[in-house]
Amino acid sequence: MAQDDLNRLTIDKQRHTPAGGAGKKRRTQVVTALVLLALVLAIWTVAARRSVEVEVATVSLIYPSQTISLLNASGYVVAQRKAAVASKATGRLEWLGVEEGSVVRAGQLLARLENRDVAAEKGQASATLSAARDNLDQARVEQKDAARALSRAKELIGQGIIAQADYDTAEARYQRAVAAVAAAQANISGAQSALRGAEASLDYTLIRAPFDGVVLTKNADVGDIVSPLAASANAKAAVVTMADMGSLQVEADVSETNLAKVKVGQPCEILLDALPDVRFRGALYTIVPTADRSKGSVMVKVRFLDKDTRILPEMSAKVAFLEREMKQGEGTPRVAVSPTAVVRRDGRDYVFKVVQDRVQLTPVVLGGKMGDLVQVASGVKAGERIATKPLDKLRDGSRVKTAEK
Repeated sequence: MAQDDLNRLTIDKQRHTPAGGAGKKRRTQVVTALVLLALVLAIWTVAARRSVEVEVATVSLIYPSQTISLLNASGYVVAQRKAAVASKATGRLEWLGVEEGSVVRAGQLLARLENRDVAAEKGQASATLSAARDNLDQARVEQKDAARALSRAKELIGQGIIAQADYDTAEARYQRAVAAVAAAQANISGAQSALRGAEASLDYTLIRAPFDGVVLTKNADVGDIVSPLAASANAKAAVVTMADMGSLQVEADVSETNLAKVKVGQPCEILLDALPDVRFRGALYTIVPTADRSKGSVMVKVRFLDKDTRILPEMSAKVAFLEREMKQGEGTPRVAVSPTAVVRRDGRDYVFKVVQDRVQLTPVVLGGKMGDLVQVASGVKAGERIATKPLDKLRDGSRVKTAEK
């Protein structure tokens, strides 16, 4: 009996142990799955943080004329009609009526010198002329009276009433009257010449614009001595410098080796450094028939076909000599990209736009070819950055680091 009781107290190992070690195996599988998941997450995190190094280009704004340009040259805007306006007389500047930028017309009064002395000379000459005219009137009256006396003497001497001596006296008086009239007329001519000289001297003190134009600089101010020869150290030879803005042309140097590519009348496009967003139509006006041996170049002059008040003398300019006239609408800039930056997926064209450290897959609508570039009708704007390669390693939202190009 006691042995039976002891047997009942013995633990049945088979009954309390999981059949075939299934619990232990299940725990091993769970741990293994967790480790694999952590490994996958770690690999994915590393891959996500890893940046693709890409080359980047900027979306360009291209003018169609750049694709038909034969030659480019640099130069400056020069006024072909320019004058340093001065006075023929010497005197102190009393009044100046213009300043830099003033628009003036031909004959307009710009400045005036002190002219009281020459004004007095003009007054004197005018008075002398008036007196000469009065003397002429008096001489003519005397001539008429002498002519009547001579006529009466002829009648009387024919009747034998007066002596020959009386007739001779009347005739001599008439001749003196005729001579007096001639002298008076000569005096008037002399007085008129003196008056014109005095008027010219007075006009020399009035400085006028020689042609329509714009005042570029003031070379003298009120109180300065102005002299055409500028003999004095403090004297000014010119009062203002002005230019005809309608005569502005670009003077550029063309290498002798490229001279065969240009000809008079050839269409050109002018770009001013001061106005980089504007292109001006031009035409080759003349080729100066001499070469500069130190530069190995020939000067050419290009005239503007479009007038603009923003164009000023001495501005630096670049000239593109075109192979043909630009067509309607070709003066408008176009957005263009390199063809290597375009990928085609699902029948559509895309570019990878770079925004900070990631790329965005952006659909674009392409246009025609523009030289080495392709026009973009929509999708991107000038100035935006796009990836050019390696595009096969990129996806929408990929992290990138750029090597600027």
